[in-house]
Amino acid sequence: MNCIETKDLWYRYTDGMPILKGIDLQVPAGAVYGFLGPNGAGKSTTLRLLLGLLKKQQGEICIFGQRLEENRISILQKTGSLIDSPSIYAHLSAMENLMVLQKVYGTPKHKMQEVLDLTGIGNTGKKKAGMFSLGMKQRLSVAIALLNAPSLLILDEPTNGLDPSGITEMRDLLRRLNQEQKITILISSHLLAEIEKVATHVGVIHQGSLMFQGTLDALMQMQEQTSAHVLETSDNARAAAMINDRGMVARIENSKIIMPVVPKDKIALVSALLTSNNIAVYSISIVKSDLETIFIDLTKNK
Repeated sequence: MNCIETKDLWYRYTDGMPILKGIDLQVPAGAVYGFLGPNGAGKSTTLRLLLGLLKKQQGEICIFGQRLEENRISILQKTGSLIDSPSIYAHLSAMENLMVLQKVYGTPKHKMQEVLDLTGIGNTGKKKAGMFSLGMKQRLSVAIALLNAPSLLILDEPTNGLDPSGITEMRDLLRRLNQEQKITILISSHLLAEIEKVATHVGVIHQGSLMFQGTLDALMQMQEQTSAHVLETSDNARAAAMINDRGMVARIENSKIIMPVVPKDKIALVSALLTSNNIAVYSISIVKSDLETIFIDLTKNK
């Protein structure tokens, strides 16, 4: 079952150029869905449409199995979000910031301390939010988003501007929210390496088009398919020719032999073949394409 589903979602700004081109988003319930793309790809526009912050022009948006147009209020009651910069009152403490919205939401008072503890800022006392580090402000914004006990959390680039420690803390927080609180999370980012560490599902958007959508495992399989064995020998030209003669594919690149990843028994046969023909094998290694390379492959020439 999908928590979020869009069908043929298009959006144009006033100049008529499409920002989104037929987006069919599918976010499974219980997933951490990493929405990936470079700046300007259409990530934030998509998230704003999901929250009703932009008026839908074409297509369909369903959240919790309900059409957003007819059920926006009931959907938002079960949704927390962080879009753009943290929206907090700098002259108030963390607890005071939550008190403002607690009265609006009508949530129990004990919920305020719960979400502060959950996000790791439960001991900030009377310290004004304006004195918080950026990481603490991001945590406070997430705490605000959690105040109404949402089933869905939509976060737009929540690690922007954070130092490595802050990024790690945010990643750990999101993982706990998903695993312990059973919250479905849709998180946009241009940092592929970070999404890889927390997401269960991934969508790649480029110039308004969805280039890939599926599980992280499926993306990792693409990584395996583009990996290669790299050999260094005493006679690369003769070694490559012998490998090709045996029905395997080998090429020389940057003074090394490159061939597709093959099972261990085959690479052992290659090594034995070369050494028996007086070709010294200096090294055999596997070089995996990182996910950044896969992302570039998905989006180039588009």
